[in-house]
Amino acid sequence: MTAQAQRFREFRMPDVGEGLTEAEILKWYVAVGDTVTDGQVICEVETAKAAVELPIPYDGVVSEIRFDEGTTVDVGTPIIVVDAGAGTREGDPPAAEPAPAAPAAPAAEEQKPPVKREAVLVGYGVAPSSTTRRPRKPAAAAPVNGTPAAPAAAAPAAVPAPATAPAPAPASAPAPRSAERPLAKPPVRKLAKELGIDLATVVPTGPNGVVTRDDIRAAAAPPASLPSAPAQAASGAAPAFAPGERETRIPIKGVRKATAQAMVASAFTAPHVTEFVTFDITRTMKLVQELKEDRAFTGLKVSPLLLVAKALLVAIRRHPQVNSAWDEAAQEIVHKSYVNLGIAAATPRGLIVPNIKDAQDKTLPELASALGELVATAREGKTSPADMQSGTVTITNVGVFGVDTGTPILNPGESAILAFGAVKLQPWVHKGKVKPRHVTTLALSFDHRLVDGELGSKVLADVAAILEQPKRLITWA
Repeated sequence: MTAQAQRFREFRMPDVGEGLTEAEILKWYVAVGDTVTDGQVICEVETAKAAVELPIPYDGVVSEIRFDEGTTVDVGTPIIVVDAGAGTREGDPPAAEPAPAAPAAPAAEEQKPPVKREAVLVGYGVAPSSTTRRPRKPAAAAPVNGTPAAPAAAAPAAVPAPATAPAPAPASAPAPRSAERPLAKPPVRKLAKELGIDLATVVPTGPNGVVTRDDIRAAAAPPASLPSAPAQAASGAAPAFAPGERETRIPIKGVRKATAQAMVASAFTAPHVTEFVTFDITRTMKLVQELKEDRAFTGLKVSPLLLVAKALLVAIRRHPQVNSAWDEAAQEIVHKSYVNLGIAAATPRGLIVPNIKDAQDKTLPELASALGELVATAREGKTSPADMQSGTVTITNVGVFGVDTGTPILNPGESAILAFGAVKLQPWVHKGKVKPRHVTTLALSFDHRLVDGELGSKVLADVAAILEQPKRLITWA
């Protein structure tokens, strides 16, 4: 019984984040009968925080896949079974014990190059070097529970030449394209799944044969509708309806499910108060243009959002009580000396809020660099669960959508969230005369258990005052 348990190894759904309870299987990269090696990626899963590729931690032959693609599985549940004693039949001595004669398959195994373990980057997958992993052995040479695995051997049969010619050495014979897993980042795989595109049929144009978003969109849309397809595919907001179809249903899972649960919990736990201020932001807009020409910001993106973030950090330094948390279990208010500044980011997988750790200590160029990296990482789907945890205050930039303002809902555990509205050229009284000025509106929502009206008003007024007179970034800091 012990030898049997050692031979058939169950791989359980891991907690790829911190405290996550489930994950959806997006794609299997292996099938029953396939040979797998320690460190090989076997599937892609999506949690409430990121898309992740999972490596198998041992060698063997896949004997069972317990869940289909699209299934949501609890953490700790076995999802695949691997025969770690492949090459031996029922009743044979375990692989760990001495055997009278070594069969041909193990002899070939002794000559294989060592498999290099590659670190898996949450939401991104293995490093590019992992694409050079050893080709899988033919399924016919790998019995499962004592019987040859015929289904996996059927795939190469579509290529006539190898079926009749002697098999060349594995090192010199590249596998057919249909036998290799197409190279693509998790967000691209997600987009392909949403559009119903088989990655194996897409012609890659990216570096080293990587399938890009543009490749998926080109494969999904006919030439006549190609210009409008990318916007629909990227946003996911325009579902495709079949002729005569009146409605479509989308499962609530992954990031959208987690966001919904968090927002409901926040709205019905923390008493929200939202205040607004409209002001002249012209001087800040001029400063943005000047900073773009400054050598200290070479290679960095300078935007109004950068100065809004810096203004909020200065306001928090002047009023540190706003940077707090409510500990219900301990019945305590926790004041924090650090600011993990969250930036709400819209991605194809839904809204996520990664945060810049210890933002209060960063210079303006450092803050610009961190902000640029955060946004780029989120858009590429590489944001790790750790980057979305322990936030204290958040900024949501609704102005990029042309929206004047809103009443944002707090992220659970945070004390405040600032909405930055659209900057518009409007008539404004300036130095006693009506002139066209750049005007915007800020909205600050806060937890009224932690922040009373006076404190919230002072913080919001300070942010507006700094952006109206950016020199206060120096005098108040």
